[in-house]
Amino acid sequence: MTFPARDLAAIEEDVALLDAVLEPIAKQPVDLDDPDWLSKLQAAPPALDRAGVRPEAEEVLAEILGRYAADDAVRPGLRALFDRYGSFRWAVNPRFPATPDGVRSALLLLSARDQSSDMRDEILAVRSVCDEARAAGVDVDPILREVAAMSSDVDRYGMGSVRALLLRTAG
Repeated sequence: MTFPARDLAAIEEDVALLDAVLEPIAKQPVDLDDPDWLSKLQAAPPALDRAGVRPEAEEVLAEILGRYAADDAVRPGLRALFDRYGSFRWAVNPRFPATPDGVRSALLLLSARDQSSDMRDEILAVRSVCDEARAAGVDVDPILREVAAMSSDVDRYGMGSVRALLLRTAG
């Protein structure tokens, strides 16, 4: 899908609107005293569906990932969007297929999130994507190296950078 080149401010405007709609869902308290809290949480529809913004969020995400992959000058600004808009970052987490393109998209999203709010979650996400893709016969190492070259080398939490994580995973 090809998008007209929009500036970062226009993309941020869309992300900010989506974040505002998603925030009440993202920050909804969970009653841990309820013995069925986990099953209720698992049974709930995804946040994008509850908020009724799936098409808009997926379109913005596709634009972000396309720009992220194509334009190294805009990558820091796109990473900053994921840092500023935590509800959007939390809710926009599609399951990509275990194909070379799907793996690339999943890793581009992980790179753009730039360690998210917890690097441990990102480590598990990389392992999960790669394990599933390898089981499907996808050669993930070249994809890991390609996305690593686009990724930040800043170690935000003392657990290594996204670039280092991807390169370690590539072996």
